[in-house]
Amino acid sequence: MNHVILGAGPAGVIAAETIRKHAPNDRVILVGDEPERPYSRMAIPYLLIGNIPEEGTHLRHGADHFDKLCIELKRGRAKGIDTGRRHVHLEDGSSLPYDRLLIATGSSPVRPPIPGMDLPNVHSCWTLADARAIMARAGKGTRVLQMGAGFIGCIIMEALAARGVELTVVEMGDRMVPRMMGPTAGGMIKDWCEAKGVRVFTGARVEAIEAAGGGEPGLLGKLASAVGLGGASASGNGSMAVKLSGGQTLEADLVISATGVKPNIGFLQNSPIKCLVGVLTDEHLQTSVDGVYAAGDCAEAFDIVSGKTIVSAIQPNAADQAYVAAMNMVGKKAVLKGVTQINVLDTLGLISASFGSWQGVEGGEHVELTDRPAGKHLSLQFKDDVMVGCNSIGWTQHVGVMRGLVEGQVKLGEWKERLKHDPTLLMEAYLASAQGQAARALVPPK
Repeated sequence: MNHVILGAGPAGVIAAETIRKHAPNDRVILVGDEPERPYSRMAIPYLLIGNIPEEGTHLRHGADHFDKLCIELKRGRAKGIDTGRRHVHLEDGSSLPYDRLLIATGSSPVRPPIPGMDLPNVHSCWTLADARAIMARAGKGTRVLQMGAGFIGCIIMEALAARGVELTVVEMGDRMVPRMMGPTAGGMIKDWCEAKGVRVFTGARVEAIEAAGGGEPGLLGKLASAVGLGGASASGNGSMAVKLSGGQTLEADLVISATGVKPNIGFLQNSPIKCLVGVLTDEHLQTSVDGVYAAGDCAEAFDIVSGKTIVSAIQPNAADQAYVAAMNMVGKKAVLKGVTQINVLDTLGLISASFGSWQGVEGGEHVELTDRPAGKHLSLQFKDDVMVGCNSIGWTQHVGVMRGLVEGQVKLGEWKERLKHDPTLLMEAYLASAQGQAARALVPPK
């Protein structure tokens, strides 16, 4: 059996290793489009902070790890798939035959259509190459403007702040983390960041980026960059003028684009593999085409809480999907119980979390509790007597309970009304309701 895996991120690596474990004689080819050994993008902020070296971003340590497992690493990018002949066509003109194919191509940063995005000191923060460029520039005192304050943007923001830069964040939404937090919570995160010295513009967008003074950095700037000094003093005439929608013009030595990501599925455009937001999969992670599977940030799977298929681009989902896909690829039936909508975020020391349908559902009920002086906020969403979503700030001791109530679809009974009067009773509600639900499940039907 010949297995081809497109994508060398966490999903691809886990799938390759799972196939090798359960099918020791099958051929496994892992295709990645970057020159580095497989690594984790989620480790890049720790690299920027200086907590780990580049080696620490690698998913597996030891240069011969994949050789020992007889997993073939190949550099390439998919151009298209001939599902009839079962061939993957790569951009270099070569083709790979497959018996089973896994699409684990992940996602890529959205590139906003803004004049000046091609200037030398405008970067995404998505690859190791991006990280190297940012580290060479972002020294203490460097004026950095970041576009985007979503989940990924806030993680990048924290890493930049730790480098001692002068940081400005511009977010198009009316609040920070708008796809994770409601207005009150998003506003509290903004207030927290500004108190920590980060300038934040919400409800604003970058309209243009222009070189200030024109040309490349001068000789001093090049020398400073070569020795890793960075900083505003090293910027020379490589600084930029960033024009905002509100009329302001801000100076920056470095611009970071963190305006979201999208699944890497463009190469499937003319194939029979069905895609919505991502590659549509069933409970076995198989696509609409027999023998072709998908996992990770490019896969769209069923969410039991919302009752819809979604792309939930978090690493725990990627790992679960990769395992289930790989098991089915080797003929061992496995079923995905569902994807998880989890976001737990540390923003300059402020812990926030959201689970499930945190914005509520039609016909549902909700309760909110906010204590701004204490930096605490709690919002619970209900449908009938089930908590279908929530978000919180500062309630770190309840994160596991919130997840358990939402994902477990625990029927709260009388505890729903009690939570509506006092949302802080989450632990008591979970213990009483979840244990009762488990006990009822053990009683055999009459």
